[in-house]
Parts: sequence; structure tokens; C-alpha cells
Amino acid sequence: MTRSSTQILSPTWIAPVVPKDVLLLGHSLVIEGERIAAILPTAEAQQHYPDAPEVLLPEHLVTPGFVNVHGHAAMALLRGIADDREMMDWLTNWIWPIEGELVNEQFVYDGTRLAALEMMMGGTTCAADTYFFPESAGRAFTDMQFRAQVGMPVLKFGNAWARNEEDHIHKGLAFRDSIKNHSLLTTAFAPHSPYTVSDQGFERIRLYAEQLDLPIHLHLHETATEISDALQESGMRPIERLHKIGIVSPALQAVHMTQLRDDEIQLMATNGVQIAHCPESNMKLASGLCPVQKLRSAGINVAVGTDGAASNNDLDMLQEVRSASLLSKVTSGDATSLSAAQSLESLTINGARYLGLDEHIGSLEPGKLADITSIDLSHPAFQPIYHPVSQLIYTASARDVSHVWINGKPVVEQGKPVSADSDSILAATREWQLRVQSIQANQ
Repeated sequence: MTRSSTQILSPTWIAPVVPKDVLLLGHSLVIEGERIAAILPTAEAQQHYPDAPEVLLPEHLVTPGFVNVHGHAAMALLRGIADDREMMDWLTNWIWPIEGELVNEQFVYDGTRLAALEMMMGGTTCAADTYFFPESAGRAFTDMQFRAQVGMPVLKFGNAWARNEEDHIHKGLAFRDSIKNHSLLTTAFAPHSPYTVSDQGFERIRLYAEQLDLPIHLHLHETATEISDALQESGMRPIERLHKIGIVSPALQAVHMTQLRDDEIQLMATNGVQIAHCPESNMKLASGLCPVQKLRSAGINVAVGTDGAASNNDLDMLQEVRSASLLSKVTSGDATSLSAAQSLESLTINGARYLGLDEHIGSLEPGKLADITSIDLSHPAFQPIYHPVSQLIYTASARDVSHVWINGKPVVEQGKPVSADSDSILAATREWQLRVQSIQANQ
């Protein structure tokens, strides 16, 4: 008997990601409620589910929803505010002062809604976020019907959300308790960086992370300056310091990871660390290069993140993974590095694994949650199509995404949001733009 919540999606191509390197033609996805019920030849799906509505997607490639493993969603409101500056100049002379003037619960809510709208319209169905006021970010993601790991930020400096490290941890744990068993939200400790968290702060984070089985999401080895300053201050490179504290473990979700020595790569591999690669932000801020080929060869899971829109300047995961692939090829001298098929894995199952969600999302398999993206390959720029996955990785962008489902619910149809109030989101964005411009005028 067909339930009213059953849907059939019938594209030209399906790339399920698991099993590897499989491309299905003439097949359909069957969704029942929140989950994928079956992947069948289209005629068979129509026969078994005769009453189910069918979404016809000719010349479309259907994939798992994209997973963006690192970002600062609310910073979409600061997109383009301080371009063409070195990392520490960008951060200390522009971003932090503006945040000090503006960041509050409403800023985070409005900016997170803007980022979620951009991401889901570009095929992203899940993201890892770390910023102030995680309660507001969580509410925004929930209102947008968007899946997210919302980090609990920890810094030793006071800010609009918390007074010190202890206050950050206390408020973070309260947030964690408030989202237990949430259908869309998970959390992680999100200490900002080695240079903004004390040894004592990291020790407390490690203890709580072990007790509560929580990940630790951390900017690490982002720039050469970070490493030289650490050597001057403590005589240790950041990874060595964190290893002594016990942070280098399977719980660590390391972000950026440039300036790596071979022994540090082996240390990461031995301890089961996972890595978020943010190539466009790293290149734009001249932060350095993440040695993706070496990391993957060492058996380390490498996923892809955009970082925040203030340093990227977009949240387009297709452009991000293309940059990752091309950068890996040129830096390794190996044109086979991070192939199209491997890039699709980086976009999907690797990201799900990074967030500990690979049993639920990241591939199109019966029983998994129906987080699904459909990309329209009908534009002349894609023709002729010999290898749809190659066209996805090397030609497509977010604007080619036509349909998106999260938890089996359509959130984007024909390139338009289904229920998100884009008018109110853009109106709020314009109000924040005026406030930022006012601050700039008075500087």
C-alpha cells in the first residue's frame, strides 16, 4: 500500500556515491517519509508505487545532498567587507572590530538564515557551523529546515555571548542539552584556535568531549604566522602542543591544516583525526596549502568546507570542490589527484563521515535519510555529456541546482525555495548592510 508521503524521483542519472563509482541510468529513487525506501528501475518503481507522485527530472543528475564541513554562517552578513587583506589583518583590524560592534542574537539569526538559504539553493543540505550565539544559529537552521552541526564556541576572550572560557563552556553545554534528540541539529565543541584558547581551556574541553562523546571542531595550522608565533611563545608547533594535551584524537575535526610536516601527517593518521579542507578561503587569504594528496594517501578522511562568506566569498560547494581538485592536482603534480568521483565523495560521504553522520546521510542508500540534490545538466555549457559526474565537478555551479530535499521534504523546487521566506531574509540583510556601512563611515 502506498503511503501519502511516498514520492518517486526519476532523473536521467543517479550517482548514489555508495557503492563507489556507480552511475545509474533509467532508475528512480523512492522516498517514504524522511527516508529513501528504494532505488529501482523506473518502470519497476512506477509499477510498485502506482499512486505515488513522480517528479520527472530529464537531463538531471541526482546525488546525495552536499555536506559543507566548515563555516561561520552568520558571517554571510559580512560578505566582501574586507577583501584583499592578509589573514591576521583581515581578522584583527576588520572582522573582530565590526563583530564587536554588531554581533548579537538577531545578527546571528538573520545571518544564519541568509547562509542557509544560499547553501540549500546550491544543493547543500548539511553544514558544520561555528559562531557566537549558537542558540540563535540553531533556531535559524531549524526554521530553514536545514541540517547542521552547530558548534559551541570557546575563546579565552570575552565577547557579546560569553565572558571567558569557563562561561563559553558552561553556555555551550546548556545549548547541547537544549538540542538533545533534535531531528536536524547536532553539536560539537568549537574552540576557535590554538592561539585563542588556553591549555586549561583545551583540557576542560577534552574532558567534557570524552565524557559526552562530542567532537572538537578546531581551526588548526591555518597560517605560517600561527606556527611561528606558537614556536616563539611555547617552543612547540600547535599540533605538538595539542597532542601533549590530548586533543589530537578521533574526536578532532581539524580545519585548514596547512604548513604540515610529514611526521605531523602521520600523527594525524595514527590518531584518527579528520580534516576539513577550505581551499578558496585559504587561497584568498594567502593562508597556505593543505596537502590533500598526502593526507588522503595516509588514509585520513578529507572533506570540504567553504569557510565563512566573509573570507570566500560564497558558499558554493561545487565551486569549492572544483578548487580543491584543481589545487590538489597542481600542488601534487599528479593530474589524477582528487578525481571527479573522489571529489563527489568529498562533497557527500566524506563530509557525512567527518560529522559522524555517515550512517544517516552522505549516500543514496535505502534506509538513509532523504537528503538529496538534483542538478540540471541541460544547459549548452554541459554538452555533450560523456561523464555526468565530471561535468558536475568541473563545469557546474550552485546555480545549476534545481531541486533539493532534506529529510524527504522538498526545500528547493525549480531553483526556488519552497517555504523559506526569501523576501524577509533579504530585507533583514539590507538592514544589517546599512549598519555595517555606518560603522565603516565612522572608522
